[in-house]
Amino acid sequence: MLASRLRAAAAGRHLASLLRPVPRPIARSLVSCRCMAAVSQKRSMVRIGTHSGSFHCDEALGCFMLKQLPEFKDADIVRSRDPEVLKDLDVVIDVGGTYEPEAKRFDHHQRGFEEVFGHGFTTKLSSAGLVYKHYGRSIIASLLGQPKDAKDTDTVYLAIYKNFMEAVDGIDNGISQWPTEGHQQRYKSSTNLSSRVGNLNPRWNQDSSNAATDAAFQKAMALTGSEFLEAVDYVSKCWLPARSLVQQAIEGRHEVDSSGEIIQLPQGGVPWKEHLYELEAELSLQPPIKFCLYEDDREHKWRIQAVSESAGSFINRKSLPKAWQGLRDAELDKVSGIPGCVFVHASGFIGGNLTRDGVLEMARRALKED
Repeated sequence: MLASRLRAAAAGRHLASLLRPVPRPIARSLVSCRCMAAVSQKRSMVRIGTHSGSFHCDEALGCFMLKQLPEFKDADIVRSRDPEVLKDLDVVIDVGGTYEPEAKRFDHHQRGFEEVFGHGFTTKLSSAGLVYKHYGRSIIASLLGQPKDAKDTDTVYLAIYKNFMEAVDGIDNGISQWPTEGHQQRYKSSTNLSSRVGNLNPRWNQDSSNAATDAAFQKAMALTGSEFLEAVDYVSKCWLPARSLVQQAIEGRHEVDSSGEIIQLPQGGVPWKEHLYELEAELSLQPPIKFCLYEDDREHKWRIQAVSESAGSFINRKSLPKAWQGLRDAELDKVSGIPGCVFVHASGFIGGNLTRDGVLEMARRALKED
């Protein structure tokens, strides 16, 4: 009983002490601490800067890529052209007139800027290209779950620049994809991403306030980001695994035909062309491959495809015979003297046969044609 009364009395004294007014000096100190904590938190918030107004693909993609890194994951995007606003930001892209990687300043508009990606690429970089050059390997490694120095990381890093990033750089800098007629293209462009991002800007007769443009910029970041991630997913999970299959086909080419000019893939649908050109160059392969054979997974018929002179070219190293071009089925059987023929395209770049032996014979006969 006594113990209960003592506990009640103690509780009452504790409650009274809580309700007692805090002395003014201490109260002022507490308020000051809270304010300092708020200021400290505000200052510690990471901020990515880019320019205000109309936006383009490069800075939208650049901002998205930066936010894939742990140090920028929760960063705010600040859009301004005011040097006083930009100077205190953690990283600034596509504005500011300077390229200083150590200060995290990545603009490409200033006179005398000629930075390129390297690794044999010569297209001048946009802000997205600059971000990718300095942070891309870390981003790819993180997405793949691989170390930065892993071979697959390096292969995907270079392939993404070649097949996705370089077009963003070229288009933003006004560099023609085709320098002159008859020359090889400077860069690949297959997404039309830059135009689609441009279309997200407010129209002339729509609200073009800072708030509306900033909201549209967030959509541009999401669009460019989703396509960047899709490109990485395709390259790492589809394109890269195909490389070993093409290499095995090249190594086993003499088992397919003694000429060494015909390869056979284990299945259809394998993205083989780019790997073939690269591996031929690495191996200094002679004579070059003329035909590729594979089974169509859907129809379970065999295909023969001519190898073009180079990536993107419509000129074949060796086409299927002119006498076969545009013919089908029994008529093609009769003209070619090979049973089971299905078709030969009118341009002679692809054909088909019901069996593997039939399509191999088509390739062998084609090799002998002048």
